[in-house]
Amino acid sequence: MTLTVDAEGWSRAACHCGAVRFRVRLTGGLDSARRCDCSLCRMRGAVAVSAALDDIEIIEGAEALTEYRFNTGVARHFFCSHCGIYTHHQRRSNPDQYGVNAACLEGVSPFDFAEVPVNDGRNHPSDGGGGVIGVLKFERTRG
Repeated sequence: MTLTVDAEGWSRAACHCGAVRFRVRLTGGLDSARRCDCSLCRMRGAVAVSAALDDIEIIEGAEALTEYRFNTGVARHFFCSHCGIYTHHQRRSNPDQYGVNAACLEGVSPFDFAEVPVNDGRNHPSDGGGGVIGVLKFERTRG
């Protein structure tokens, strides 16, 4: 895994088709990686890393982003309207923070993480639940 970070701590990122391009400064780097088992996260299957609200900048394609909210309507999930890739979301558990799709980061794949903690999103921290409930593991068997 080769996360490229410039002198100011910014990394480049984009959706699959490249319509949405952004840069981000990660809080805790790739060590903040995690999954969630809420209904949306289970279906999208992304590994998310953390960034403060001020540490993400859409460089190109802001008009291509589509916002989705569900359940309480607090979390704001953003997707490219062209290719459908989830790029980032403003968290319900910490509205001052974004979760960023690690696969959008240049040089990073979700398969680069040997283990990713899984948070209890079914019993959300804002509702008195939460916490790590398991670990998702990837073990390469070839190539």
